[in-house]
Amino acid sequence: MNSIRGITLIELMIVVAVISILSAIAYPSYREYVQRSRITEATSNLADMRIRQERFFQDNRTYASAGTTCGATLPANDSFTYSCNAPDANSYTVTATGGVTMSGFTFNINQDNRRQTTASSWAASTPLDCWITKRGESC
Repeated sequence: MNSIRGITLIELMIVVAVISILSAIAYPSYREYVQRSRITEATSNLADMRIRQERFFQDNRTYASAGTTCGATLPANDSFTYSCNAPDANSYTVTATGGVTMSGFTFNINQDNRRQTTASSWAASTPLDCWITKRGESC
């Protein structure tokens, strides 16, 4: 007897269903992993900006400077935009605001090394006195 070789439509549908279920589970986990890596990069840049601000203060005895850079070059990043506000000689706040791929995330650091999450799609809407870097994390 000759046997027919190949796969049936039922077998093909089962394979498609298994792949769909696996991708439905894997894609959100991968997306969150990518977001966490971008948040880590943003908080690292903020910490670096704080060091630059302290160096600028040592050289100039003030945090205030012309423009929104606070006397230091702000990092270029597609996921976050960075801004600095130095309203007077003794204070500043550096902010990382999420771009298109990271909308809903905003992190701050100031002259007292106070780290804040002022907006995050992973945390409460009120400002928190830490950087939220993982879903479900709290201060």
